[in-house]
Amino acid sequence: MLIGIVGKPSCGKSTFFKAATLADVEIANYPFTTIKPNHAVGFVKVPDPAKEFGKVSDPRTGYVQAGWRFVPVDLIDVAGLVPGAHKGEGMGAQFLNDLNAADALIHVIDVSGSVNAKGEPIATGDYDPAEDVKFLEKELDHWYLAIIMKGWERFARQCVQEKRPMAFSLERQLSGVRVTEQIAKDAIAKLNLDTGRPDAWNEEQLLQLARELRIASKPMMVAANKADRPGAWENYERLVKEFPDTIFVACSAELELALKEAHKSGVVQYLPGEGDFNIKELEKLNEKQQGALQFVKKYLDEHKSTGVQQVLNHAVFKLLKRKAIYPGGVTKLEDSDGNVIPDCFLMEEKATALDFAFRLHTDFGKNFIKAIDVRTKLPVGKDHVLKDGNIVEIAARK
Repeated sequence: MLIGIVGKPSCGKSTFFKAATLADVEIANYPFTTIKPNHAVGFVKVPDPAKEFGKVSDPRTGYVQAGWRFVPVDLIDVAGLVPGAHKGEGMGAQFLNDLNAADALIHVIDVSGSVNAKGEPIATGDYDPAEDVKFLEKELDHWYLAIIMKGWERFARQCVQEKRPMAFSLERQLSGVRVTEQIAKDAIAKLNLDTGRPDAWNEEQLLQLARELRIASKPMMVAANKADRPGAWENYERLVKEFPDTIFVACSAELELALKEAHKSGVVQYLPGEGDFNIKELEKLNEKQQGALQFVKKYLDEHKSTGVQQVLNHAVFKLLKRKAIYPGGVTKLEDSDGNVIPDCFLMEEKATALDFAFRLHTDFGKNFIKAIDVRTKLPVGKDHVLKDGNIVEIAARK
């Protein structure tokens, strides 16, 4: 799973990326600080399933802290996108192509309105962040349209002459951006396009098709960043009403980064996603540092978290609709090395016991007998749809 972090320059996108991953990336308040995409690992936060058995998980990847398990997800931070990106403005074509493999997108905006359309700093509140939501959707739609339009006339004519399924052909045309045949079928049906005459589809219909394909293959949510600034929450509440079909989460990447770095250095004890932290060595902090932590504490008291962890969790569990499934044994939760529930798989929403068996190993899937719910100790069949948090033992023929 790969999640892309996108947005215009200077909206706090790289700060968000660093706060989510603690990766060493350059952060500056001027356009195009990021040129080459940055890859790193972030974590979604779920309850540690071993806790109810009186144990603590030993993750093969990720970590456990204070009864919570942090499961890794891959993140990519691309350079800032500006209006006209699909035409190559600001090296936009290159940056869009960096997103090809992404399963979902987190659009980071400056919800305080302190950066203009080009990513240049302005007075807080002088820019309407709603324009950023609209502009990026438009850029992505036209990016998909540009891919569709490459040789479209010849392509559509061949589909008519050879009676080739249009959805299959679109999958081949857009496989690089993760459009599947089923996604294409659903989009064509939703728009009620004439499958027998794709050569007659007009420009507006093709743009609508591009939008539907983009929404399905690159679902996107908005991280309303810089929520600690004046006027930000008023803007956030307005945007939620203005764009009812979009997932918004208010956040302050700057405050999250400050807390994580302070935790890493041993100054505070902080659990990502929580609404409080403990100062461990107050006497070692100067007046400025104490004042900064007091500001963070006041923000958390009012808003319950910095929002960064919630953004990641929303992207995986609400946007992509994944569920955490754990392999385990009814009589033993440890693997052969003694590690407790070492693995966690973020499975698709409709994943069945058989899907999980194949995810563990092809042989488990091919030789599947049954699955057993470790908590209830009851067997389930191959078509049983698993639930988030299930611990499952797979029985297979040897």
